[in-house]
Amino acid sequence: MKNNSIVWLVFTASLSGRSASTPRVRLWRALKELGAATLRDGVTLLPASEAHREKLVEIGQQLEAEGGQAWLFELPAQEPDTEAQIRAAFDRSEAYQELRANLETLRSELPRLDEASARRRLRQVERDLENIARIDFFPGEAQVQARETLEELTTRTNRRFSPEEPTASIAEVKRLDERDYGGRLWATRKHLWVDRVASAWLIHRFIDNTARFAWLEKPEDCPEDALGFDFDGAAFTHVGERVTFEVLLASFGLETDQGLAALGRLVHYLDVGGDPVAEAAGFEAVLAGLRENAVNDDELLAATTPVLDALHRRFSVSER
Repeated sequence: MKNNSIVWLVFTASLSGRSASTPRVRLWRALKELGAATLRDGVTLLPASEAHREKLVEIGQQLEAEGGQAWLFELPAQEPDTEAQIRAAFDRSEAYQELRANLETLRSELPRLDEASARRRLRQVERDLENIARIDFFPGEAQVQARETLEELTTRTNRRFSPEEPTASIAEVKRLDERDYGGRLWATRKHLWVDRVASAWLIHRFIDNTARFAWLEKPEDCPEDALGFDFDGAAFTHVGERVTFEVLLASFGLETDQGLAALGRLVHYLDVGGDPVAEAAGFEAVLAGLRENAVNDDELLAATTPVLDALHRRFSVSER
């Protein structure tokens, strides 16, 4: 193999003129999902990998079952000029340019958006970026710039809506006994949002059912006798990839509760992104409405509690 060259998979497919349009559309979507480059009608190309090979074989088998024909060939490394032309067919610069334009639009509209809308749109752009990066087989400066722009906008969004958002620490999450944490004062930042309101609910429902809460103007106001959560220096806050809700689950051995584990995935997604959760958008919208109507955070927690109770019951059943 020539230096900096790779092996390619060439997939050719044909459908008879009598074939319905549905198989053609399905084929086009499947190849687009893989990020295949079209050399000419019916001939597409992908960098060789076992995953690509398996998927193309699967597509070919389905195509043949529908009356079409498919062939899969391996193309060895090419001369540098040819290699450069092939790689150019996988250039994702235009997709990154469109994504950055969307980020700039979001940046300009951010001052007029409420938190739920801003974070929902930010997560959508994050998903769009990951979808492009997944099929960006030869990443370059365009991907770097897109990630930097997204990171800057994420920071800007956090500064507006959560100026004291905690920084994840690198530490071991120790197993604790909830019997040592009864009747305590718990404190977190006021104007509750997803991670904080869910963590307060978790504390009251599963850790300390006589808990009292203090809502802080700023973390420095935390009383000495209070157990802080979801701010830098708090007893319970982000650790590694875990958000505060997940750290509480791990700390008190609650991860085996399937409903709580599913809620943890929802909170994680809404707080820091990651794998989408179907119920997330609905919960976020409900929380935004409840927060608009609540006089204070005590009232917001009380109003959110039956929503989280219902989600926990639902997840406990659906996860079985």
